[in-house]
Amino acid sequence: MPVDFIYPDYEVVRSESRCTVCRLCERQCANGVHSFSESLGRMQSDETRCVNCQRCVSLCPTRALKIVRTDNTYKQNANWTADAISDVYRQAGTGGVLLSSMGNPRELPVYWDRLLINASQVTNPSIDPLREPMETKITLGKRPGRIERNPDGSLRDNLPPHLTLNSPILFSAMSYGSISYNAHESLARAAEELGIYYNTGEGGLHEDFYRYGPHTIVQVASGRFGVHRGYLEAGAAIEIKIGQGAKPGIGGHLPGSKIVGDISRTRMIPEGSDAISPAPHHDIYSIEDLRQLVYSLKEATAYCKPIIVKIAAVHNVAAIASGVARSGADIIAIDGFRGGTGAAPSRIRDHVGIPIELALASVDTRLREEGIRDEVCIIAGGSIRSSADVVKAIALGADACYIATAALLALGCHLCRSCHAGLCNWGIATQRPELTARLNPDEGYKRLVNLVTAWNNEIKEMMGGMGINSIEALRGNRLMLRGIGLSEKELEILGVKHAGE
Repeated sequence: MPVDFIYPDYEVVRSESRCTVCRLCERQCANGVHSFSESLGRMQSDETRCVNCQRCVSLCPTRALKIVRTDNTYKQNANWTADAISDVYRQAGTGGVLLSSMGNPRELPVYWDRLLINASQVTNPSIDPLREPMETKITLGKRPGRIERNPDGSLRDNLPPHLTLNSPILFSAMSYGSISYNAHESLARAAEELGIYYNTGEGGLHEDFYRYGPHTIVQVASGRFGVHRGYLEAGAAIEIKIGQGAKPGIGGHLPGSKIVGDISRTRMIPEGSDAISPAPHHDIYSIEDLRQLVYSLKEATAYCKPIIVKIAAVHNVAAIASGVARSGADIIAIDGFRGGTGAAPSRIRDHVGIPIELALASVDTRLREEGIRDEVCIIAGGSIRSSADVVKAIALGADACYIATAALLALGCHLCRSCHAGLCNWGIATQRPELTARLNPDEGYKRLVNLVTAWNNEIKEMMGGMGINSIEALRGNRLMLRGIGLSEKELEILGVKHAGE
């Protein structure tokens, strides 16, 4: 039926005068967009396959290509947008769930952009980070409730297990299988050089990366993929994944087509079988159940590693976080609804959950009101895009921030949102050897180091401008923020004053 035809989202514009028919675009496109016509003696494009990854545009030696959004459109309708109509056509033709990747693209408020950072002037002078020490080194874990001394008067070391970071930034969970071996290697090497941590995600830890264990957070999710004693002992911390910002309330799914070779062995499941994580942990239906798992993992690792519990930002997140803090967890990771993912049902990604800014502020407020804020540290994630977002997150109450999409962008990701297809032209979200080879980990880890180093220097500059010389002095210091264009209720939840007050 003609109704099945949906005009391509993008058009390939090729300058025939510039094109030398080198066919580089054909060789580089894993989606099969470009081909050479023998009869016409020129290149052709199948635009129905184009995901706008920009690979061909970036590598064309004569700049003969560009990808543009199509101007073909349905009849104007403010309610039934072109995307809504196309989605109905697709589901009517297939009966399937629509999948999407890499975060919520909808035009919803981004509260980071509605928050402004305060600056010092005369009475509280600013600090020059080039001439005075600025402390961005932090520790994550429980803080002792009181100072204890030995009988001889010396201080007793009663500090629980901690993570020590040179910068308040960590690489968030991305599993081996959802991203490539080379991407994981880049993250691990960068974490080691920067003195921070990267997260394995729920896919286990490849044997080659055990040597990065002191800078690794190993994850335990509902599917328990790749979880065994050596895995738990390898990491510096263990994260229990309860929820994910891009798809709260549902589990994970890695297609069998990606479960090959080392991925199969690492996850400890047969090749070609789908890796399906159930929505709930089948042994966790209460905070008491979560406490049992927390202490089981502590016991299994001789109480030497901090335990992180990762939850999605949802409407009752403050109450959930309060329970998690009482479960024995050392760190709570909160993931906002703009967080990226390799694959999520579009409706879940775009309509379930709340922004990390509101979730973070409400959790910090609740824990302070209950007098248990020092019982746990908080890591915020879900679309942290810049050093300014990091500073704002810490001022709202975070101890540190997870980054994932920003890290992938540093590796070359172009947000084409087709990760679930396994055809990533940049060698990141794919397991095809000819594609993964496009990401050179020697270059990738350097770009990650550059990114975090640049952010860390900017954080120092912003703290200096505020007259603050340590991350600890910034944590939860909402006087350093002002809102603009926000309602009274939004300002109340965020705990900040309006600009001008």
